Amino acid sequence: MRYSICYTPSARDPLTLAASSWLGRSVYSGEAVEHPEGIGLSQSEIAFHTALPRRNGFHACLKAPFRLHPDVSEAMLLRELMHFSGVVEPFALPALEVGRLGDCCGLMLSHQSVQLDQLASLVMQNFDQFRAPLTEAEIDRMAPERLSAPQFANLYRWGDPHVLDEYRFYLPLTGPLSTHDRERVQKATSNYFSTYLVQPPVFSNLALFVEREQGAPLVVHSLHPMGRVSARKIA
Repeated sequence: MRYSICYTPSARDPLTLAASSWLGRSVYSGEAVEHPEGIGLSQSEIAFHTALPRRNGFHACLKAPFRLHPDVSEAMLLRELMHFSGVVEPFALPALEVGRLGDCCGLMLSHQSVQLDQLASLVMQNFDQFRAPLTEAEIDRMAPERLSAPQFANLYRWGDPHVLDEYRFYLPLTGPLSTHDRERVQKATSNYFSTYLVQPPVFSNLALFVEREQGAPLVVHSLHPMGRVSARKIA
């Protein structure tokens, strides 16, 4: 079993519902959801292009999936996450927009957020005490020979090459796209999500994701509201 700490909107958020339909799976229930129609792509095309992000579900990672250290338990992780969430205040993110990271499409920030970068760093470092060291097989699967020097150092220190200065906030929406498909799929993705990206989102929860066995789809284990209880807004 592996755990991950992530950003994802609440279960009732319109963006969550739209993304569940786009990816074909709810990250909260784990159940299949029908793909949208009439957006310039057939349902079979959407299913093909979303096959990879469908397994991970709709989220932006803060602490990459990790096995629990032998000296800790799930209950200890939950207690720390509830405490941590309670002392971090919610904040508005910059607007989200559809963009590309390499050959993949996903939601990105319109501009950098210092608050978000600081939170991502805090989450990554604070919860590293719960992470079991990577095995050699796990390291090999990350193709360390392809990493830059800072990414290589991050991998061995933090178990994730894409942290600290290498961190990018990103919610994947497709797998790698061919040159032939790239422009058409990105246009359809942008058109579909445009309605749901008008208002900048508020980062108000930390989500604990769980992969119950190797290769299983990730699902939300629990959602932890940020900020003091007396100051929280009902979603």
